Amino acid sequence: MAAATIVHDTSEAVELCPTYGLYLKPITKMTISVALPQLKQPGKSISNWEVMERLKGMVHNHQFSTLRISKSTMDFIRFEGEVENKSLVKAFLACLDGKTIKLSGFSDILKVRAAEFKIDFPTRHDWDSFFRDAKDMNETLPGERPDTIHLEGLPCKWFALKESGSEKPSEEVLVRVFERFGEIRNVDIPMLDPYREEMTGRNFHTFSFGGHLNFEAYVQYREYVGFIQAMSALRGMKLMYKGEDGKAVACNIKVSFDSTKHLSDASIKKRQLERQKLQELEQQREEQKRREKEAEERQRAEERAVEEQERERKREEKLRRREQKQRDRELRRSQKKLEKLQAEEQRKLQEKIRLEERKLLLAQRNLQSIRLIAELLSRAKVPPRRSCGAPTPAGCCSTAWRREGAAPRPRT
Repeated sequence: MAAATIVHDTSEAVELCPTYGLYLKPITKMTISVALPQLKQPGKSISNWEVMERLKGMVHNHQFSTLRISKSTMDFIRFEGEVENKSLVKAFLACLDGKTIKLSGFSDILKVRAAEFKIDFPTRHDWDSFFRDAKDMNETLPGERPDTIHLEGLPCKWFALKESGSEKPSEEVLVRVFERFGEIRNVDIPMLDPYREEMTGRNFHTFSFGGHLNFEAYVQYREYVGFIQAMSALRGMKLMYKGEDGKAVACNIKVSFDSTKHLSDASIKKRQLERQKLQELEQQREEQKRREKEAEERQRAEERAVEEQERERKREEKLRRREQKQRDRELRRSQKKLEKLQAEEQRKLQEKIRLEERKLLLAQRNLQSIRLIAELLSRAKVPPRRSCGAPTPAGCCSTAWRREGAAPRPRT
């Protein structure tokens, strides 16, 4: 779907659901084809931009809302143009269809053809003939008859609950918007089902060129008249949103009748069974992931326990080594202290021995002095030599030992 465009003139808008600011606006598109001449000079080309500017200049006092190139070949350039109101389409066609363009540098004239855009929208004959000829359809059953509209390119933000703060579309809002045409039996927004993509292999999250998220939806009416009124109202229309500030934007949406039994009871039941299987499978996967996670956590816990034991062992070993070093230091300190005490005791003992030896020596000297004095005193008391001429015995004469040079024997 094309990106949303700003709407300046909302006079032709028709109410769809004013509560949510939704309206329907007529599609005012046209197709413009410009035939290109044969290029005779090599290297020379026609500028698409210049052709587009010439087309814009051909509509007097008016301007296109959008003008883009839909196809470009060597023979022609096809444009798609859009104007503000349906009433301007005829005026634009009158200014463009059958006219010619003269480009600078080219002698040939470019012929312009313009026509109202042919809208791709199913008719009543299309769905009547489809359901009449389909062999696998039972028109008495809901979903197998023309009662379901398939919508594509709906902007998510426009169908979100205002009070929710989310930009996801709401089935409640979808019902409120399309129940205008009749009572609704069922709706389905595939992108809201988290299992739908896995069930169908399709991606239901689509983006427009403007970067906004779009979605597709199925709306099933209880009565055929509701389906008819909805298809008639949506034919040739684009969806317009008008904000609280009065500014309006519009976007093209694709509308078709459902031919796939999407909201038939059998299809709904089949999706429910598939969803249940996927939920069970998801639960099994979640259970497997939980077991794997628990096993991984147990393994990590065991590894942490082993690492903690190893750290504790290293810590204890380090503590033991530290305590052993402390004990060794204390032992060495005690040994040094003991050796020092022993050396001090030995020194004191040696000093005492020296003192005792000196005392003994002094005592011996004193004794010798006393003996010497005693000897001297004893000698001093010897009587004088006799004067008679009689010989004296050798032992009696005190001079005998002097003559012989012998030393006197000390007394005891």
